[in-house]
Amino acid sequence: MPARIVVSSDFNSPRMWLAIFCRIESKNLQRRRIMRRLTAVMTMVALLWTGSNAYASADAASPFSDIRGNWAENTIKDMVARGVLDGFADGKFRPNDPVKVDQFIKMLILSYADLHQNKERSWNETFLSSLSEDNRMILKQDYRYFDFKPSTSGFWAKPFIDVASDLHFLNKSRYSDFQANMTRENVAEVLYYTLQETEFLEDEQFSEQAAKAYGDLTSATDRERKFIAESLVKGIMVGYDNGNFGVGKIVTRAEALSLLERLTNKSKRVPIKASPEKLQRQVPTQGGGSKIVAFPDKRMWDAYDVLVQIGKVRGLNQDMLETKLRLFKDQTEKDAVQSQTAGTAKATEEATLWLDPQYNTYGITMRLRSGTFARNQESVQTFANYLFGYNASTFYPLFNSVCTDTEAGKKVESKRVVIGGDTVDIQVDAANKTVVFSISKKLEA
Repeated sequence: MPARIVVSSDFNSPRMWLAIFCRIESKNLQRRRIMRRLTAVMTMVALLWTGSNAYASADAASPFSDIRGNWAENTIKDMVARGVLDGFADGKFRPNDPVKVDQFIKMLILSYADLHQNKERSWNETFLSSLSEDNRMILKQDYRYFDFKPSTSGFWAKPFIDVASDLHFLNKSRYSDFQANMTRENVAEVLYYTLQETEFLEDEQFSEQAAKAYGDLTSATDRERKFIAESLVKGIMVGYDNGNFGVGKIVTRAEALSLLERLTNKSKRVPIKASPEKLQRQVPTQGGGSKIVAFPDKRMWDAYDVLVQIGKVRGLNQDMLETKLRLFKDQTEKDAVQSQTAGTAKATEEATLWLDPQYNTYGITMRLRSGTFARNQESVQTFANYLFGYNASTFYPLFNSVCTDTEAGKKVESKRVVIGGDTVDIQVDAANKTVVFSISKKLEA
């Protein structure tokens, strides 16, 4: 018998529809609660999963079990990633182990190389551009097949020692044992000669002043003190909290990486500020850098300011390089001189007003090309007025006659004269029509 369909008489009643709507909303509310709970659970699972992955990544970022919390941890990670130094098979780096001479030299060379994805290496372009033309030629001709790998026959470090020696980063004849521990003064020596070939050496007077702050330098030789002072003022090496440099102290693997990082990355260096009270000031160097120079007395300190003012009056065709005001004929000559790289100096400025703080000497150099004398006469007069005061009236006729006669091709003898309290040495290069006036305090009899 077919089912009977019973239709309630209340089907069209509003009360019935309200009851149905309430039941539906109750079901929807339950579903929403369940979905919120499910979402919360899934979020917690996701966070736990992400956290475990982050922890695993942190473990992976610390490839050695013995460097976590080490003062040089980040440096070790970065330098190992660059392939400068490896760890050991037991998963340790041994940051406090001493570094050997041969190991340090290898690390030095690899610090100047780029490591590619295929594990091959090539010289860093910044490093190549820092070298002299002669050193670039050495790498191009004598080391064109250099592969940055240890020797497979003979002493393993020979390739690294040879290239470092040929680039004048070290004198290999000074080492009787390349497997000896590297001391801090040994490292300072290598840094000194490397800086000499890749950058510039700081002002010697300032370096000596800075080094005097370290009590144990009296136990170093004069030669070692020179190396140590340079590494200190460059901000590559620093002393210890006890006021000592650490003469004779062995350099560890971690310390070696930190020093090489500062050598190759200037932003990592520990800067030393100039002290005007000690007549120290920051001066510009080639390539937009700077160095600190210590002046011997107030007269030369003020003379630097005079040169700066002379340059401003001259306009665009001048620049200050360390303690020299270079005066150019025009923009073309300026561009030619400034674009030269280390070891390729051929173009020269037509005139130079200079200070030599080390020897407490002032100078004027005139390269007497067409119009040089006339273009630079005002600048020379301002400088001479400061140097000689009322005795400048004695210097002017001498300067004018020497320059005029040399430019005309007349024979002019080099000579020495005394003007006021100064001795003026005049050196004449007739072939190149160049005259140099060197001015220093008159020596007492």
